[in-house]
Amino acid sequence: MNALRQDIPAGLVVFLVALPLCLGIAQASGLPPFAGLLTGVIGGLLVTSLSPSRFAVSGPAAGLVTIVVAAIETLGSFSAFLTALVIAGVLQCLFGLLRAGRFIALVPGSVIKGMLAAIGILLIMQQIPVALGAAGDAELVSLANGDFTFSTPAMLVAGCGLLLLWLWSTPAIKKVSVLSWIPGPLVAVLAGCLATLFVPQLASGLPRIALPAFDSIAALTAELETPDWLAWRNPSVWVVAVTLALVASLETLLSQEALKKLRPQNPPPSPNKEMFAQGVGNLTAGLLGAMPITAVIVRSSVNVSVGAQSKLSILIHGALLLICGLWFSNVLNAIPLASLAAVLLYTGYKLATPRLFIDQMRMGAQQYIPFLATIGGIILFGMLAGIGIGIATQILCSIYKSHRNALQLTRYDDHYVLRFQQNLTFMHNPKLQGLLAEIPENSVVIVDHDNAEYMDPDVKAVLQDFGENADKRGIRLSQWPVAVK
Repeated sequence: MNALRQDIPAGLVVFLVALPLCLGIAQASGLPPFAGLLTGVIGGLLVTSLSPSRFAVSGPAAGLVTIVVAAIETLGSFSAFLTALVIAGVLQCLFGLLRAGRFIALVPGSVIKGMLAAIGILLIMQQIPVALGAAGDAELVSLANGDFTFSTPAMLVAGCGLLLLWLWSTPAIKKVSVLSWIPGPLVAVLAGCLATLFVPQLASGLPRIALPAFDSIAALTAELETPDWLAWRNPSVWVVAVTLALVASLETLLSQEALKKLRPQNPPPSPNKEMFAQGVGNLTAGLLGAMPITAVIVRSSVNVSVGAQSKLSILIHGALLLICGLWFSNVLNAIPLASLAAVLLYTGYKLATPRLFIDQMRMGAQQYIPFLATIGGIILFGMLAGIGIGIATQILCSIYKSHRNALQLTRYDDHYVLRFQQNLTFMHNPKLQGLLAEIPENSVVIVDHDNAEYMDPDVKAVLQDFGENADKRGIRLSQWPVAVK
């Protein structure tokens, strides 16, 4: 009974946080707002039922907006995209069955942070035109070209929304317990709605949400779009499917890792079962005409912070989204797009906050070079290519750093100590030859090779060659790791 008393208000708060995000993410993806609500319902009811986590909230994620927009443009239709989403769901189910969840540990932290920052930057770039008054698919480049019509009402509503979102994050508001329970995104959206109701001058110039009214089952089913099954023959569909499966799985597992720190569960939820649950969710979303689903840390952390005790709070949030979409579409249609743009601009800023860039810079070149490479790669070439570029850059940086520290030469008068800090391969030969060349005639060389359990034959050949010529140069060898003829 005590759990029920805590889960009901927690479910209500999560619903209030999720509602503007579901609508805003759908709008940002160029899809009907109904698709966002449907995605939230599938994530809140179906995925939650299958998920091993008691607190993870699944639904549409801001991190996938840029992938959805680019994919629909590449594939030419939403129905072809749905085919890719169905395939992505099947792939995620396979990932879960093959126990691929453990491979999340192989993705470097710099690449993950770069991916999140790139998503934030792309989200900001995409939503600036909407905040300035665009009703359609206007892009940021249209501002520079001068063929963009600014809307003062939209700018006022978006500006006020951003101000409220910032205000709601300040300690002054957080100290007031009543206000701290009201989600900032909801406050920003409500302010926009009130502006349209009480200031007619604003209402006339504000593009708004357009949800259909469902007065029958036929009206509901008519709104559901189905996949274009013939699109599976298009190679681009498979590229999109793999991208969705990988990025959605990555975001889900990262959310799970973050959630463990907020609210540990014993035993911890299986990442493989979670991927299977997400796969079923995305498979269903593709069949019904919804958007990609992931576990979302923002909604999950809210769920934990308001005292949820079980999955019931998430199921309540999913049911409320369903009720809202079916019977309260007229109320939701009062929401200005500029208010949702403010919510998404703020979300993008939190993903790509300047503090993140500063922290990465302070950690050194080995961290910030892959971080920046990931961001640049995603912005220029797309999500999958950008992540690949980031991982490749991190591998190169790690190899470089490892090779720099693999060998060390220290001088003590006429004694030289050559330390092998790790196993040596042929790639260490240039460094090894350079250090050996620094050793002058008539000196003593001591080799500390306890940390090198393995040496390539090429490395041994370099050492053997130096050792054979040591007597001629008056060099004495001690603890030499290879036999000298």
